[in-house]
Amino acid sequence: MEALYLKDCYVREFEATVLSVTDDKFVVLDRTAFYPKSGGQPYDTGVLISDGKEYKVVFVGKFDGQISHEVSEPGLKEGDKVKGIIDWDRRTLFMNYHTASHILSAIIHNETGAKISGNQIAEEKTRVDFNLENFDREQIGSYEAKVNEVIDRKIDVKIDILPREEALTIPSVVKLKDAFPPEIEEIRVIRIPEIDDQACGGTHVKNTGEIPHIEIFKAENKGKNNRRIYFRFA
Repeated sequence: MEALYLKDCYVREFEATVLSVTDDKFVVLDRTAFYPKSGGQPYDTGVLISDGKEYKVVFVGKFDGQISHEVSEPGLKEGDKVKGIIDWDRRTLFMNYHTASHILSAIIHNETGAKISGNQIAEEKTRVDFNLENFDREQIGSYEAKVNEVIDRKIDVKIDILPREEALTIPSVVKLKDAFPPEIEEIRVIRIPEIDDQACGGTHVKNTGEIPHIEIFKAENKGKNNRRIYFRFA
């Protein structure tokens, strides 16, 4: 299966062939632009169209290495040709949030040395978790201002798919606690020049100037050495 979003996050329509259908609703395609729920980013929604009939895509997940599209009604079968259309408003919102979370994570890491231990993107807000013993709430306002300054600089965001050995020579690539398993031979790196190089499989904007300004509205302790910041678009 070809995941089109890995190289181009702006593919919003595509054509594909149905490889399999399970229980009349779980559809696997030979290629897709739909993002599956993964890495703290929600799944895409949209439609699959075949022979003039629309099938709403209500969930997308990745199981046993295959991206599965859950459709709202039966009818699709193996071999069918389909046109996929992404719900672009939903996708754009999550791209904005995801790139903004990379910028915020990089600023926190650069200023405190904290490792990012998780994130969760949602429609109304996004959170970033990081490993830090002391939580200086007075710094929070400075983080917000610095993220918005990066947004205003309108920096191009690059996608590089690198051999594992090359990617792991970039000091800032792996800030998440869990290392990549040995079977992963290539690593996708999202690069915001002078700000962040981070391994990531999610969808991102092409330029930071596309992102609305953020507002950090909540910060909390989540146990020993675990801190959490929530932000939304202002």
